Amino acid sequence: MSIVFPGMDPYLENPATFPGIHGPLCTYLRDQLVSQIRPRYIASVGERVIVESYGDMHAIIPDVWMRRNDRREEGGTATLEADAPLIVEVLDTEITQPFIEILDREADMRVVTVIEIISPTNKFSGPGRVSYVTKQAEILASTTHLVEIDLLRRGPHVVAVPERLVRGRNDYDYVICTSRARFPRSRYEVYLRTVRQRLPRIQVPLADGDADVQLDLRAGIEQAYDAGSYAVRIQYGCPCEPSLSAVDQAWADELARQARPATA
Repeated sequence: MSIVFPGMDPYLENPATFPGIHGPLCTYLRDQLVSQIRPRYIASVGERVIVESYGDMHAIIPDVWMRRNDRREEGGTATLEADAPLIVEVLDTEITQPFIEILDREADMRVVTVIEIISPTNKFSGPGRVSYVTKQAEILASTTHLVEIDLLRRGPHVVAVPERLVRGRNDYDYVICTSRARFPRSRYEVYLRTVRQRLPRIQVPLADGDADVQLDLRAGIEQAYDAGSYAVRIQYGCPCEPSLSAVDQAWADELARQARPATA
């Protein structure tokens, strides 16, 4: 079964679900690029590892192990029993964030373009956002193009284009931002989409003199969705998390209802 939504499936944004689709999506988008950029360029999936503690993650990925301490002290004839505390273990965890790089074989494997798919930890305060914003600044100060794909409705704005320049111009849930190295960095190419719209086919820049190549975000999402069997893993009868507006939730419920007979 393919995605029933015309663009992004909002159920994939669930913090418990998105990490599982992030890596495959990078892989399938990279595969789209390979045939278009050979032989001069190489498309590679890289990984950024961030160590976060659950205390820093603000329930972005909630999974803390808790237990009650039921141990009782035994002793003399008259003992006072202490109240049992709740023991909370907060553990550090390594989060892997994949991204795509396009390398130029004719320029000693120089990184020409970086394509970032924004993760929940990139958007919220903590080591993940600090790491991402630091890398973003490095790229913007370099001769490398930057393409940022934010398919998450929840969380503060993090892509390079200032939020004040896009918020209010159009209603949108998702934003894709391209900053070309050969233009002033004050210029951005921005794609805005609502949950009801098809995800865009975007232009990905290469080195000067070479034409852009095309990246179909919807096709990449479809492949990752199918490979992960999300059609049978997601409970479409339940409210979406992150939540949709009442009108959009009713629209999503109707799409899921119409698709149900085809899957029976």
